[in-house]
Amino acid sequence: MIIRCDNCSVSLQLDESKIPGGKFSVRCPRCQNLLRVDKGATALDQLASQQPAPVAAESPDFKAKEHDLEINNALKSLMSALTTNQKVAEISDEEEIKPRRVLLCLGSRTEETARLLAKAGYKVYVAQTPAQANERLREGKTEVLIFSPDFAADLGGAAIIQQKANAMYSSERRRLFLISLEEQGSTMNAQDAFLRNLNLVVNTADLPQLPLIMQRALGDYNDLYHYFNYASGLQPI
Repeated sequence: MIIRCDNCSVSLQLDESKIPGGKFSVRCPRCQNLLRVDKGATALDQLASQQPAPVAAESPDFKAKEHDLEINNALKSLMSALTTNQKVAEISDEEEIKPRRVLLCLGSRTEETARLLAKAGYKVYVAQTPAQANERLREGKTEVLIFSPDFAADLGGAAIIQQKANAMYSSERRRLFLISLEEQGSTMNAQDAFLRNLNLVVNTADLPQLPLIMQRALGDYNDLYHYFNYASGLQPI
């Protein structure tokens, strides 16, 4: 039986004669992540669980905005190459017009959240398992991840997401805006978010205002790293 780690994606081959029936746990020898395995799952089930999280909703003008942003970035690079005055190439409101991709790792609030964010201009992916979330993040195009405590609870989904974030190098972590949507948290509590290695905490009672909250938080985050990103040649999130 071959399984793949949700955290580091290493493939592991297990001797079926030595593993129990039904569901069991095994620790990844590379990253020490605890994997939940269902011996009864078919090969097709395993393959489906390892596919990238699919697109659930998308703003109608997302592709047009993304195309415009690519043109602006190309023009910016051209201007930077043609002039020594780098300020000419700056786009001050780039972070406001940038179309963003968001990955949802949620439970009961998935559909409501997907509709809200698609309406606000996001391209939304929905993961059913930690493996699907990991494969989508591997592309490097999704910079915002929203998860909740009830995400894939039987697979330890929320814990795996947090574990993955904690194991990231600082350069990787800066490029992932991690949001926890929960019933007990205090919205935009910066201290709570910092202590838990999150970028933002949002209480479920404030879900209708999520797009506005995210716009403010992402704007503040990009302002904080403006000069760092500029010096590093990185686009804002």
